[in-house]
Formats: sequence, C-alpha cells, structure tokens
Amino acid sequence: MLVSYKWLKELVDLDAPVAELAEKMSTTGIEVEGVTSPADGLSKIVVGHVLSEEAVPETHLHLCQVDVGETEARQIVCGAPNIAAGQKVIVALPGARIADNYKIKKGKIRGMESLGMICSLGELGVPESITPKEYAEGIQVLPDEAVPGQVVFPYLDMDDKIIELSITPNRADALSMRGVAYEVAAIYDRALTLKPVSLEESGKSAANLLEVAIETDKASTYHARILENVQVGPSPQWLQNRLMNAGIRPINNVVDVTNLVLLEYGQPLHAFDLDTFKDCKIVVREARAGEKLRTLDGLDRDLEVTDLVITVADEPVALAGVMGGEDTEISAQSKRVVLEAAVFDGTAIRKTSGRLNLRSEASARFEKGINVATVAEALDYAASLLVDLAGAEVLAGQVQAGEVDTEPVSVATDLATVNRVLGTDLDYAAIEAIFRRLDFGLTGNAEAFQVSVPKRRWDIQIPADLNEEIARIYGYDRLPSSLPGGQGTAGELTKMQALRRKIQATMEGAGLTEVITYTLTTSEKANLFNQNPTPLIELMWPMSVERSVLRQSMVSGLLETLQYNQARRQFNLAFYEIGKIFKQVEGSQLPQEDTVLALALTGSLLEKDFQTQAQPVDFFTLKGMLEVLFDRLGLEVSYVAVADLPGSHPGRTAMLQVEGQTLGFIGQVHPALAKDYDLKEVYVAEVNLSLLEGLLPEQAVFQEISKFPAVSRDIALLVQEDVQHQAILDVLSSLKLKHLQAIRLFDVYQGLPLSDNQKSMAYNLTFQNADATLEDEEIVRYMEKIQKALESELGAEIR
Repeated sequence: MLVSYKWLKELVDLDAPVAELAEKMSTTGIEVEGVTSPADGLSKIVVGHVLSEEAVPETHLHLCQVDVGETEARQIVCGAPNIAAGQKVIVALPGARIADNYKIKKGKIRGMESLGMICSLGELGVPESITPKEYAEGIQVLPDEAVPGQVVFPYLDMDDKIIELSITPNRADALSMRGVAYEVAAIYDRALTLKPVSLEESGKSAANLLEVAIETDKASTYHARILENVQVGPSPQWLQNRLMNAGIRPINNVVDVTNLVLLEYGQPLHAFDLDTFKDCKIVVREARAGEKLRTLDGLDRDLEVTDLVITVADEPVALAGVMGGEDTEISAQSKRVVLEAAVFDGTAIRKTSGRLNLRSEASARFEKGINVATVAEALDYAASLLVDLAGAEVLAGQVQAGEVDTEPVSVATDLATVNRVLGTDLDYAAIEAIFRRLDFGLTGNAEAFQVSVPKRRWDIQIPADLNEEIARIYGYDRLPSSLPGGQGTAGELTKMQALRRKIQATMEGAGLTEVITYTLTTSEKANLFNQNPTPLIELMWPMSVERSVLRQSMVSGLLETLQYNQARRQFNLAFYEIGKIFKQVEGSQLPQEDTVLALALTGSLLEKDFQTQAQPVDFFTLKGMLEVLFDRLGLEVSYVAVADLPGSHPGRTAMLQVEGQTLGFIGQVHPALAKDYDLKEVYVAEVNLSLLEGLLPEQAVFQEISKFPAVSRDIALLVQEDVQHQAILDVLSSLKLKHLQAIRLFDVYQGLPLSDNQKSMAYNLTFQNADATLEDEEIVRYMEKIQKALESELGAEIR
C-alpha cells in the first residue's frame, strides 16, 4: 500500500515529520518498508510555455521557442509527436538531472542549437505502466495555471513523500487512506478531518430505470447509482497525481474516480456504460459451465461454476470483484453510467483471481475484507465527485439488493485480565484514553467493560484482540520485560536427527556426494521404483507439468541430476539424498510423509591409467556401500530378488528386508529407462529411514577381540540355477552354529561340464571361539551339519 503524505495530512490533523511517522507506525504494528519521493534525484526541472513550434522538414523534430521564466525564450529541439504551441510543458534546463541520473547539456541536433529538453513523465522516472494514456507516446502537458519558470514538482505532486506500507492480512483496514488516517490519529492522538459527503440528486428516480438482484450466497449486498449527462474526459491534474503516486494509471474521469474512492475508502467500485445494457436488471450470480467473458484487458476468459459474475440479460458483463467486461466499458461516447458498490465473498474472489492469474486492486481488497459500513457512503462520494468533474446528473436513490450488518461488534474484557496479560499496571482512565484515540466506544468500569468495535476494524473479535490494541497504542516499548520462568532443558538430537548425521558421515566416507532434488515431479515419474503405489497427490495449480505431483520415490530426481551432470561431461557420479516421499492415506486429509535415503551410481569406480584397468561400478559396488551403512547401524539385512519393480532391471534388483519388513530396494535401472535419461548403466537404491528408525538396536554391545585363532573352511555347492544366495544364508543361519562367525561367497560358476540349469557356488566359512582354540573334530561336526542341511533344504550337492 502506497500512502501519499500530502493526502494523509488532508484526512488527519498532522504535522509530524514523515520519518518520525514511519518509525511510529512500524513500532505500533504496521510495518513501513520505506519512504520515497518521486522527485528524489531530479533537479533544475521547471515549467515551460511553448511560444512557438515549427516542424523541421524531413524529420520528426520540432523547433520550439519556450518561455521558462527568463528574460528571453529558450530554443529547444523536441521530437515528441504531441508538442504544440501554447502548451505548458516540463523543461529540463542545462545542468539538470533527470531519471537514471542523466545530466542535460546544451547541444546541437541536426545543426540546431537546443538549450534544454522538453520532458515526458518517463524521463522523470515515472513508469510507463502508470503514465496517463493520452501522454504515453509523448510529452506531459501541464495545466494552464502552471507558471513558467517555477519548479515543476508541485504541479505533479512529485514533491510528495510516499510511504510504502507492508500490510499483513489481519490489518487489511489499512488498505485505504481512511484506514491509515484512523491509525495515525490514534498513534498521535490527533483529530480526524474527514469531510462529510454532500450529494445533490435530481428528481428523477433511479429505480425506474434499473433493478438489481442477488442469486448467490457469495454476495452480501449490491448497491448501484445511475448518472446521466456524463462528460467523459481526462481527469484534473490533482486526481491524476494521486493515482500515479499510488501506482495506478489514470484512464478517464469516470474510471479515475472509482479508483480514487477505492484508495480512500478501500471500497472497490465499478462503472458500467448503461447504454450498452440489453436489459434493465442486474443480477449477481455464479457462472455457468461454458460461459465466457472478455475482460477489460482484452482477453477471453472461460468461466467456471465457482466464479461470481455480474449479469445483464442473463449474460456476464463483469467478473465480480476482479475485473469488468469489455462490452460495458466506459468510453469517450458514454453518457449514462451505472456505478456499483458491493460486498462479495473474499474466498470466492481469491479462487477466481488465482485461477485466472488475474490480480487487481479490487480483488486484493475483497480477498482480505472491506469496511461494510461505508459501502453506500463510498458510492455517494464517487457520484458527488463525478458531478464536479464530469458534470453528471445523479438520479435519486440507490438501487439496492441484500443487506449487511453495519452495527459495531461488542467485545467484553476486564482491567485485571488486561494487566495480567500485558504485565502492566494500567488504570481504567488509561484504558478509556486508548479506546478514545482508536475511536472505539467504551462502557462499563474496571471490573468489567465492553468495547464497541466499528466495522472498519473487522479484525477485532475477541478479548485477545483488545489486549493487542491496548499494547499497540500504549507502546510496545513501554511494556515491562521479564525473563520466562521454569527449568531449562538440555538440547539433544532426536533419534532421526542422529540417524541422518550418521548416514551422512557414512555415505560421504564411502565417496558419495549429497544432493537435494525437487519433491515435485510428473505423474509418470512419481511411482518409478515403487512396488506399492498409492493414488498420486497432485497440485491444484502447478507452475508447470514437470512439477505437478508429489513424489512417491526419489529415484527419478537423482536420475535427472545424473543426466544434468553427464550433459556437462561429468561421467563418474555417486550421489545420495535424504528427503521425503509422500503417500496418500485413505481417510486422511494429509499424506503420509516418510524419510528416505536414496543412492545413485554410474560411471567408473577406478579410472584407467598406465598400470590399472578401469573398474566400472556395478550392483556389488552399491551393495557394499549399503552394507557398510547397515554394519554401522547394527542391522542384519536380507536381499530378496524381485522382477516386477517399475523402472528396474528384472534380473538385477533385490528388495531389502529386516525382520520380515521391506525397507527398500537395490538394483540396476532398466536399460530402456536409463536411455530415456541419456545414461548408460545406473545403479540405484532406496532405504525407508522412517521404518528403519524403529528397527535400530537400543545400543551397540561391545565385544572383546578374541585372543584365539579363527579357522577357515571352503565349501563348493552344486545347486539349481534359481537358488539364491540369500536362501543359502538363511539355511546356515537357521542352524544357529555358535562359532560360525562369517560367511563369504567367493565364486559363482555356470557352464560346462555343468548342465544348463545348474550353477556352482563356493563359500568361505570362518569359525572362531572367543574362549578357546577350536579343535578339528569340532570343525568337522559343523561342516557335516552344514552339508546335511544344504542337501536336505536346497537339494545341494557338495562338490
């Protein structure tokens, strides 16, 4: 919200320096982001009177003689298409500073001496988006009363101070000049100087020409006035100045008046050309499926049933609270005007403006709330301005549908509660003074009092809100300070935080680099490598299709990161990420969030040099990294082959299981999928840390290193091709051999002289007794027991 200091002083009796005002507003609850002046950085810019203008043949230039209040006229060459003799214009004298700190010098243009520059508003730093349309392509023409030679800034209100407020949603009352005036009056305990609205109506009744109706619960009230004999034209300079200083472009006197009232009252208005109406009845309703509307920005809008529209003859003529329609736009030919003022549902307006990406000054105020008590007054004020500025004749009476409650809200509290909450020792007289400054009604006494809150402060509903108002006006800096009581607690990491740090240290120690990828992806990528997918969680208004769905697996993000790096000639990559995946839970509004560790490897583990062969990464490279992690966490993990995991290589993928629970997977990305990412062999893994956290042992148990030697035995098995390594490990584990310490697969062979459906697997078994040296007889008994179990359970043949 941009607040004109000049305008503010017309609404409240104020003489404080603007810097002091900004500081006080910031310390009482409305943050001031900055104070600027449009004239900052500009100098030696005066009013000029064009005495004569002569077109330079075969150029777009004009040779002008300009009176700038000196004894002789200055010759200035100007290229603006709208320059003409008799105009009062903006002149930058030699030595002047204009926008971007550009210095004006004497010079020659096409051999003609030019002693200055006739300026447009853009050359004074006014953005093109708020320059009046009639002067957008040329110079600004000043009012006839401008005096040549005088500094130009007062005529354009560029000497004003503009206060930029950062308005929070709970203080939307400050989105109007009157709302800010009430705030400033309370801060300084000064009187408001608001002028009453005076409107003279004709004897002709508006009700005979127009009827309004509301057919939806998304509109509370709708008021309209009819004005005839309207002379549409440019607004006076003071009105244009106020709009431009607030960041709004002047259009014409009718539209500008509606914008001025919006700024002063915070009440959005809209003006229709009555002669474009096909009926004499306005109806406020929800849009129907398939309806369209061309808005004032010239775009055709497809309406939905959630949109609120203003209709005439059952056809939409405006998007209620957002933007008007092109067909009923005010033009230079308009003579009869309908002014509307209404109260619309903020949620409906926000959904419409958000869906269409169509933000306006009106929608911003309806979304946050408006003062429903001044709807009719704002409409009358706009009509009275058009009487003065457009020669309009106002027909008698407002045409109205619907009612709103304009009575103040009563909120009760007591002095003891106020002092207890704020830590103060205020008396009832101080409370009376504070609410008098706020212009709130007050009844009762110190034991119990009631505050009558006007509708302009719709954010105040409960006693806690009153406490905040008292604290603001009393002064936050005057509230006593005290340290909080109670015993402190020692800070420590949660179990998940400690787990994450241990994982990060392990993964980085194994040579991986941490990355962070997007949690949003496409619907096709969201369920890659997900064996048990749930319905996708989609954004209602995604920024792009590529970021429209919450991920249920993190692998696709890592594949995109690999692709990005390989496209920049980085081929040996090892990444890990700890992040969230999201799953839909039936019966719950919120998704289930699981913390997951994901890994991805591609390229070579060792580069080729003069004495070392290149060693590409493979399944076992990644498996070894995971086993280092699981060993540090004290977990025994089983690997179960799987062939139906989406996106994975069916012969090179396994699920990770602990105590029968599946924690994740490890495997190779399917070659077809890898090709889609322009990658070669890629190995990935995921571990669900949310599940793993509950399976961690309480604490590590120290085991003393044995003094006695270990004994190693090798065993080679001939088994069927479909027998998995994990099955052999399960058989050996089921024997519960007390001194079997380690099992290592060191060879797998298939081929002649073995049959096609057989393979040979060779294992190294390590036995060790922590208390004594193992004897050969004991080892032999263990080996015989192992042999019998493998033969009976798996049909293995000992080679």
